[in-house]
Amino acid sequence: MDAVVKNFPKASPLEKSALDHARVTPDPSGARPSRQEAEAAVRTLLAYVGDNPNREGLLDTPKRFVNAYEELFGGYEASPSEILDRTFSEIDAYDDLVLVRDIPFYSHCEHHVMPFTGKAHIAYLPVGSVVGLSKMARLVDVFARRLQTQEHLTSQVATAIEDALKPRGVAVMMEAEHTCMSMRGVMKPGSSTVTTKFTGMFKNNAEEQARFITLVRGGTR
Repeated sequence: MDAVVKNFPKASPLEKSALDHARVTPDPSGARPSRQEAEAAVRTLLAYVGDNPNREGLLDTPKRFVNAYEELFGGYEASPSEILDRTFSEIDAYDDLVLVRDIPFYSHCEHHVMPFTGKAHIAYLPVGSVVGLSKMARLVDVFARRLQTQEHLTSQVATAIEDALKPRGVAVMMEAEHTCMSMRGVMKPGSSTVTTKFTGMFKNNAEEQARFITLVRGGTR
């Protein structure tokens, strides 16, 4: 199978749009705080909620907290375009739907910094080449491991695939439970949020949308 590696030009700061966040890693607003400053901020929060950051059980919590954040928000250090830059053209004229469903993801709400978890379903109609199936899962992880809204996450994944592969259409569905709804606020555990994004042939074609949803919902689970 022939692999094609594409070089993507870096976006100019002047070429900003509403979907720039889907194409490039966002720039921080200023100088990045040091690790020591981050750990000090954690100690402040521990004291703010009423605990003693100097007691034995919390002495190493700031260090652990920062380590966890580096892992949970590793998507800021990754490039979506680099994940999708290797495609395979030996597909024997295959041009029908490619679907990867039930991709688990874990993200954090940008409003309360609380987790939301669920599954992503991604399909596209290729034109001459496909991308490795594992890249779909990796792409979801890049965007999910940033502070997010589910709506934005859904749009980012679709936009990244659209930009990189130039397919005839992209369909993305995400289903998730948000702990900012289940653990606080209205406290409604078990409620599920579903978001979709359709481009190209999926966008205005009810039959293609229905086929995608049927394949996502059907089959043996």
